[in-house]
Amino acid sequence: MRFLTLGAISLVTFLWTLTFTVVLSTSEDTGARLLVSKHIHNKYLVEGKDILVEYTIYNVGNSAALKIQLSDPSFPEETYEIVRGLLSVHVDRLAPSTNISHSIVIRPKTPGYLNFSSAEVRYFTSDTAKEEQVGFSSEPGQGEVASFRDFDRKFSPHFLDWVAFAIMTLPSLGIPFLLWFKSKSKYTAFSFTKQNSKKN
Repeated sequence: MRFLTLGAISLVTFLWTLTFTVVLSTSEDTGARLLVSKHIHNKYLVEGKDILVEYTIYNVGNSAALKIQLSDPSFPEETYEIVRGLLSVHVDRLAPSTNISHSIVIRPKTPGYLNFSSAEVRYFTSDTAKEEQVGFSSEPGQGEVASFRDFDRKFSPHFLDWVAFAIMTLPSLGIPFLLWFKSKSKYTAFSFTKQNSKKN
């Protein structure tokens, strides 16, 4: 079975994951403008194993962004277990030229191909802004979640398998060794007795 990392799915998707998506905004140049990145840190995606997802919000505008609401609807409960963190967070204020990060830990319940779509962000560009701005983060794309059995078969150290192998091979190695050692002991004892008889 092939194990795909998110970077191996497609070069375009991988590069897009490492860049920031400019939030769709109709604000003036003097207002806040947010760039949002969504990044999955795991090299391998495995059924029943934790996956770390990090969101980073950058304010590249000239004023503070207010009432920021970040939400991610791409992790439904029937497919993922939320181990740690929240899928929806609120930030009161983000100053210009600053950033803030938020992380969650999820656990896929089933193997297969899953689509990691973008998160949504809502905010106000200034104290006087009346219209809420809406935008989206970068999109990691599709990734293959390997079954735990297949992943374990390929990457496990197989300690118990080696112990069982050693136990099974012990008779085939131990019995010939015991026969050799017994024969050697008899020959050594016979030689020693013969040498003593010659001296006498």
